[in-house]
Amino acid sequence: MVWFIRFVVLESVVVTNTTDTVRISVVQLDEYGPWTVEPSPRRETDLQALQARLYADFADFVGRSDGYAFFNRFDNMLGITNGIELKEYERFQERIRNRYPVTVSVGVGEGNTPVRAVEVASQQLQAAGSAQDPDRQEVLSAGETTNSAGHVTVGHFDIVGVTESFTDTEHAAMAGLAIQQSMLVLKQRLLSEYDSIAQFVGGDNMIAICPRLNEGVFGDIVEHVYDQTGVEYQVGVGSGPTAHNAGEQAKEALEHCRETGTRVHEATPVQQQATDD
Repeated sequence: MVWFIRFVVLESVVVTNTTDTVRISVVQLDEYGPWTVEPSPRRETDLQALQARLYADFADFVGRSDGYAFFNRFDNMLGITNGIELKEYERFQERIRNRYPVTVSVGVGEGNTPVRAVEVASQQLQAAGSAQDPDRQEVLSAGETTNSAGHVTVGHFDIVGVTESFTDTEHAAMAGLAIQQSMLVLKQRLLSEYDSIAQFVGGDNMIAICPRLNEGVFGDIVEHVYDQTGVEYQVGVGSGPTAHNAGEQAKEALEHCRETGTRVHEATPVQQQATDD
């Protein structure tokens, strides 16, 4: 018989939101490292399959409320969760407990930048104990939260001419390495200079959650990556009350880049209002 110890810590202080605020959750597998090797090391493919299924469940959970899920490290996932109330995570934790041999803890944070929100969410978990502490299971804790989160800004990046430059001319391993190296430079620039978080989402695509940045700043970002790596990016930018709303606008803006050759395009306020409605 397996016993699960459940600590639900609802230490949330609710205030009125007066500025753009992003809400981010950090979902952490409880005592996952020790579990992978006890009583003996588990098959690597089994671990990868478990992580993939668990991430799919998390993506489905946040997606139903128009959020975004980033796999991050798989055992530590990120959710952009404006509009998802803290108590809704209890159902997610129950679902994981019932379907998997592991449990998850969740920290929720808000901030005027994505990095600040991740810091607050991470601190909630760190204050509750180590990720490998067997007595820390199913923590649910939030920092100060608002009664309505602000707008989310999404930048959707992809590589210009990736098929001709990489897919059709380099072997798959070399193409993957070159793309990942350029994306590392992009992620570092977004994080260190603009308090933004970004995630590779497949193919040659990267999605960034950002503070409000103008087109000129995004232009500087793609130029920096090109100067450092020789890989040219284009980016569509959108804004909305949820990650999904903002992301749809960013995708439309990226299509404009592909059609016109523009390297940076931001959805117009009219387009954004149509999606928000």
